[in-house]
Amino acid sequence: AATPLGVAAPSASDVIITPGSQGGLGAAFHALVGTGNPLLVESPTYWGAMLAAARAGVRLVPVAGGPAGPDPDELARAFERTGARAFYAQPNFANPSGAQWSPALTERVLDLVRDAGAFLIEDDWAHDFGITTDAHPVAALDDSGHVVYLRSLTKSVSPSVRVAAVVARGPARDRILAEVQAQSMYVSGMLQAVAWDVVSQPAWRTHLRGVRHQLASRRDLLVTAVREHAPSAHIEAVPPGGLHLWARLPDGTDLPALVRDCEARGVVVAPGDEWFPAEPTAPHLRLNYSGANPGSFPDAARVLGDVLAGR
Repeated sequence: AATPLGVAAPSASDVIITPGSQGGLGAAFHALVGTGNPLLVESPTYWGAMLAAARAGVRLVPVAGGPAGPDPDELARAFERTGARAFYAQPNFANPSGAQWSPALTERVLDLVRDAGAFLIEDDWAHDFGITTDAHPVAALDDSGHVVYLRSLTKSVSPSVRVAAVVARGPARDRILAEVQAQSMYVSGMLQAVAWDVVSQPAWRTHLRGVRHQLASRRDLLVTAVREHAPSAHIEAVPPGGLHLWARLPDGTDLPALVRDCEARGVVVAPGDEWFPAEPTAPHLRLNYSGANPGSFPDAARVLGDVLAGR
């Protein structure tokens, strides 16, 4: 199948198959960072990566991020201050913020990683979920082995198809492979054959185009509903892809109480605190527009607005 990694296309020997992305993250963190050592992460960042880091025993160092990605000046200071050898990030449609890095930011981060003699552990989980833009893997620009690239089929194919891949080169690849083999030994050949059969069919591209259109309509419907019925849940930027909206709530919002009150009225929202590796900068909610029944979005937004207004 076609690779998204452009001029830096990997050879077969560079690719390590893992049973889902979580195992790949844990193996990469343990192999490339090591117990007790610092790992730089965007803040907010994917909670599953924080869980994998905790299991690997690495120490998280947050780098402030926003709707455009991490602050490169803060990233540079974090590398200098900590001596970290790795930075975990989601350059395309980050969970939870939806941020996508610009070409300029991508080049700056790559330069910082190279100068630090470090690795960028790139989690391209939402590669297939571009809406107004396509995903542009940082790994496509890396010709020196500083980017370790992780991609999964779990969300774009099925939760039952727990097949992911880590792409790495040289000694980094060897260390990660040893970790993967120690954790899981191998990934079912039958499951790999199922995954290959799906993504090699002509209908796969048709499926992805359909997903893109559905996500666009659902995202726009939820954005409109929240802005109309719950305007105090501020959406700073409409994400160009991914599955989530990231909403800033008014200062002083009792987030646990809000989540409980929404759930009592039949609306499930995710508290943003879970996505911060340190003290949250402000109360946030992560709202998912990829689920079933998008026709309920306006009613759900009304409930959120009423709860925020104390009604």
